Order: sequence, then C-alpha cells, then structure tokens
Amino acid sequence: MTETSYGGVTVRRMDEAGHVAELVLDRPEALNALSTAQARAIGQACAELSGDARVRAVVVSSACEKAFCVGADLKERASFTDADLWRQRPIMRAAFTGVLDLPVPAIAAVHGYALGGGFELALSCDLIVADQTAVFGLPEVSVGLVPGGGGTQLLARRIGWSRAFDLIVTARRVDAQEAERLGFVDRLVPPGEAGRTAIELAHRIALNSPVGVRQAKRALRLSWGTDLATGLEAEDAAWRATAFSPDRVEGIRAFVEKRPPSWPD
Repeated sequence: MTETSYGGVTVRRMDEAGHVAELVLDRPEALNALSTAQARAIGQACAELSGDARVRAVVVSSACEKAFCVGADLKERASFTDADLWRQRPIMRAAFTGVLDLPVPAIAAVHGYALGGGFELALSCDLIVADQTAVFGLPEVSVGLVPGGGGTQLLARRIGWSRAFDLIVTARRVDAQEAERLGFVDRLVPPGEAGRTAIELAHRIALNSPVGVRQAKRALRLSWGTDLATGLEAEDAAWRATAFSPDRVEGIRAFVEKRPPSWPD
C-alpha cells in the first residue's frame, strides 16, 4: 500500500496495481470539519484520481474515530467577511463535484457523524456503506443557510422529494438504522466495519471490466432526471463504447475458457 498526502486528505493505493484507491479525510483534530484547505485538497486528490486510468474504484473514508465529517468548518468561517465566503465557495463546490464526477464507482465508508457537508460528501458517492454508529443530518437551515454541496438535489434523488424535504427543513438527525430504512444507506454493517466492507466492495467492483463499469456509471448518471427515451440513448452509447472495446473481446474469451479475465490496461 502506498500513500500520498494532500494536507487534510490522504490517498492510499490499496493494491499493487493501483486499482482501488482510498481517499481518507484526515483532519481528526477538527472531526474533519471542512476547511478551505481541506476542501481544496479533496478537489486536487479527486482530479488526480480521475485522470489515473489504473483506478477502478474509490473509497471515501475518515481517519477520525468519532466522525466521517461534521460539515463546514464554522470556526474558520466565524471570522469570514462576505468576500471571504464568496472566495471560498468555488473551492467548496470543486470538492463536492470532484467526488461526484469521479468516472469510477465511489463508495463512502461512514461511521460516526456525517453532518452538513459531510453528509453531502457521502451523497456525492455512488454507494454509502455505514456502520451502526453513523448519524446523518443536514443542519444548514438551523444556522441560516441551505445545503450547498448538492444535498437538496442528491438526497431527493435517492429517497424522494418529500422525505428529503422533511430532513432538510427540520434539520433533524437520522441514525444509521433509519438511514437504511429511508434508502440512502446501501449497506448497514456492525460498528467498525464500514471501512473494511467498503474496501471489499471496491475490490469486487475492480474485478469487472474497467470499460464496462465506467460506461455503466456514465449511462446511469446521464439518465438522471431525463425521460426514458433520453436514458435509453445514454445506455446505447454506453453499449457501443463497451461492445467494440478490447474488454468485450477479453471478457468473452475468458468466459469461454473458464478463467478469470485479464483486462487490458
């Protein structure tokens, strides 16, 4: 395993081939409260992971025992002028969109508090694995704001408009069991197991065709909020990109020969 530090964020390569990467939020002294510097580091790390063709899956996790991420660093913001807040905004947006736009599957491994921007970072991933200590919430309206990291859009797409509206306008917190019932936690595991489970899931994904997985994610994302005809066109484009790729040739040959595929680089 190799590590690269971006300042408040550590990227770990979990296998020799570099197929699985773990993006670790690493500011435990602040419960991973998102500072400007840490947000910039998330954006930088995601940009480098997105440009690395070896990467097949990314896990977003936390080095803090008590929290995944408690949201924006309000202590930092307490001294901000309006101009400071305005300058910070594109850096914050780049952090969330960096995770959201990863071309490979992204899996959040959540334990402890995932509040505000922390919850939104998890929602920016494709799958959320949470252990039974996880607590989720979007408290922004309680401090005079609204979710600004995609929360109003991503949560509604996962659990429906009215349920998302309830959580956002009440600012209430949700435990892991309710989160699974509502449908935004995809796998609920015992305490301390979120990271291991997410890494295992990432390795399982990485066994499949890199082209196929990337194109499947692209088709699903492009069809969000569209009509069926538009979605089917996105699917057809993904099919064409995979059907005439070396991955399809290797995948079928491996199936016939009854062996694991060796995907082209």
